[in-house]
Amino acid sequence: MEKRIWLITGISSGLGKALAETVMEHGDFVVGTFRKQSQVEEFNKMHEGKGLGLLADVTNTEEVQKIFEIITDKYGRLDVLVNNAGVGFVGAIEEASLAEARAIFEVNVFGALQVTQMALPTFRKQGFGHIFQISSGSDIKASAGFGIYNASKFALEGFSEALADEIKPLGIKMTIVEPGPFRTEFAGTSLMQAHNEIKEYEATAGAFRKKLTEVVHNHQEGHPRKAANIIMEVSNHENPPLRLPLGKIVLGGIEVKLASMQQDLDNWRDVSASAVY
Repeated sequence: MEKRIWLITGISSGLGKALAETVMEHGDFVVGTFRKQSQVEEFNKMHEGKGLGLLADVTNTEEVQKIFEIITDKYGRLDVLVNNAGVGFVGAIEEASLAEARAIFEVNVFGALQVTQMALPTFRKQGFGHIFQISSGSDIKASAGFGIYNASKFALEGFSEALADEIKPLGIKMTIVEPGPFRTEFAGTSLMQAHNEIKEYEATAGAFRKKLTEVVHNHQEGHPRKAANIIMEVSNHENPPLRLPLGKIVLGGIEVKLASMQQDLDNWRDVSASAVY
């Protein structure tokens, strides 16, 4: 088989790096984005003929356009898109400034949306393609102290779910990946915190902030390489899932959310049904 061409955003560390390495090991070709030129040069030196590193910020329209121009000129097609670039944010809703919230949405929502929109013309012309949106278990169940991040991932899931219905007749697949806590830099260099702290939220958002920022790097349950292998396997599947939770913690969180929703439906069904003509 001819090598598939993958575009993976944010491959300097964590799941993005693990996935890029896994894809190349399986014989496919990776076009990956970095935020630092030194990272681009190091990647291209190490993986010549197997991958191509490019300098790009997913929130920068011109830089994203350049990526797709290079892919079109060099390879003539794109098989798999992985929107992996993202940032975390911890803080109570009242603690977060609008500027901080907008910064999170710029990357997690509008950055992913922009890259997705630019990939779609190629996928439509080809009549095939697979989009992986690297979301989070936090796009299902929100937590005190994580609300802004939750909101960004809820938004990512929302437009991706709608897009899945729009592109299915065109031969394009969609999978929303929902990782739980993984042994990556998410709680380190990829985590932003609300500048403002309000003492009344110490028991809720404050407790979550403390827990997240003090997490021991090698104690999260998620294994990035195992997650990468699963994504690789799903990319070869004829009928991939729309949602792909990864990890026992996120599975438990989803079950709690579903049970909570079902309880509200059962307890308030008659009231809800009465709001009609």
